[in-house]
Amino acid sequence: MNIPNRRVSPLSDEEEAKIQAGIANDPDNPEWTEEELKNARPFREVFPELAKKIDEEIAKRGRPLSATTKQPVTIRLDPDVIAKFKATGKGWQSRINEVLRQAKV
Repeated sequence: MNIPNRRVSPLSDEEEAKIQAGIANDPDNPEWTEEELKNARPFREVFPELAKKIDEEIAKRGRPLSATTKQPVTIRLDPDVIAKFKATGKGWQSRINEVLRQAKV
């Protein structure tokens, strides 16, 4: 959990040494040798099919693309007009859009 404005005391040399020793002695994640680092290749190069599949899954996330995209604009409206539309709940901007479309100005 991230607590904003929380002061964390710096580690003592003893605490840092203990943490580094734990890292060095982790059998599941040993430090890489110079040879391993030199031979390392990017994930996309080693597993191109899997990388493509991941990209496709990520592309499916979020809101589906609309056939017609809306253009962002800035408009100044009276506060009571905004309040009335907001009071109708989520989608109030789309409802304003629909009212303007029906006005056929």
